[in-house]
Amino acid sequence: MEAILDFVNSTGFALFTQGDNWKCLIMLVIACFLLYLGIVKKFEPLLLVPIAFGMLITNLPGANMFHEIFFAGGHIHWDLIGGAEITQELINELAAAKVSDAVLATATVGQSITPGLVDILYLGVKLGIYPCLIFMGVGAMTDFGPLIANPKSLLLGAAAQLGIFITFVGCRFSGLFTSAQAGSIGIIGGADGPTAIFVSTLLAPELLGPIAVAAYSYMALVPVIQPPIMRLLTTEAERKIVMKPLREVSKREKIIFPIMVAIFVALLVPSAAPLIACLMLGNLFKECGVVERLSKTVQNELINIVTIFLGVSVGCTATGRTFLSLQTIAIMVMGVVAFGFGTAGGVILAKIMNLFLKEKINPLIGSAGVSAVPMAARVSQMEGQRANPGNFLLMHAMGPNVAGVIGSAIAAGVMISLFG
Repeated sequence: MEAILDFVNSTGFALFTQGDNWKCLIMLVIACFLLYLGIVKKFEPLLLVPIAFGMLITNLPGANMFHEIFFAGGHIHWDLIGGAEITQELINELAAAKVSDAVLATATVGQSITPGLVDILYLGVKLGIYPCLIFMGVGAMTDFGPLIANPKSLLLGAAAQLGIFITFVGCRFSGLFTSAQAGSIGIIGGADGPTAIFVSTLLAPELLGPIAVAAYSYMALVPVIQPPIMRLLTTEAERKIVMKPLREVSKREKIIFPIMVAIFVALLVPSAAPLIACLMLGNLFKECGVVERLSKTVQNELINIVTIFLGVSVGCTATGRTFLSLQTIAIMVMGVVAFGFGTAGGVILAKIMNLFLKEKINPLIGSAGVSAVPMAARVSQMEGQRANPGNFLLMHAMGPNVAGVIGSAIAAGVMISLFG
């Protein structure tokens, strides 16, 4: 009978009644809702499904797949991963670093913790490996031709980063976040999940779960968030503007471009070098024509494998102990603000540029300056055709769209340089 009781008390069902494990039930509901959005509504399913499933398994009491104590205080505690016992000195050190009481409560002096599956996978996030490899895949799947053909679109991509800096200021003055945390949250406005994760692991690892969920959730909702803002800031006549076809870009230009951008951005903002270098290397694989096998691998097998590891491990950081807080609510709210200002920034700059240009720009392509590739460009195309069925803006919108990827990486480098 005693053995049966011990078994019952050790099950996850019984553990739900202990301590603050009731929060895990709420997180399971949220995880299932995100799975619904990814599977049924098809909102960014390639990332939302693994993230939501990671959130699901990390909130099952007793599963022990992810241990926050290994990464508490923003550092990897290699000794604990290697089997060392938790010491009072370590607990005191973490308390001094203002690690949350919820995480400290999981640590007992003299305890030795066996690493779980996700603890190992999460090292790729913490060391900045997965986001860079994702960028390599994105580069290999991206055509920079529209940006090269219309260099003015680089300005629109830069203007769309307005959301990052407005959100940073808002978070900082709210009093809820430090400068480093505010910088990490601001990157959500770039509509670039890997960049948001890369910055968060360096500046605010304790907020990685909420920031990642917010970034990818709002990326998935770009077709919902952007159109009302685009219509509000433009007239019907502006939305009907037809742009001339772009010039054909030579192969030589496409090969030189990633090399020059990698050199220039790495020298300008060295902190952004890992992201930009991988993005441009992937694009060089695609354009140079002599490493087709590598290009296909990066576009398919590599990015697919890394996406699975990244999604599951990031989702596992969204535990009930850390996710359900006032800060998380603030992050979700500021994420919407970031997207809104990012969209508005690109549209408004396009309208200003039209005051000086003979060949007018359709302001709708400015909204594609957020780096949700190619979703934001498709939204510009759909809104343009809604106003004028003969309007084809997709290739024009791809210029600001890919410029936004570069812009968000540069903004990330600035934040890391300032607060890292």
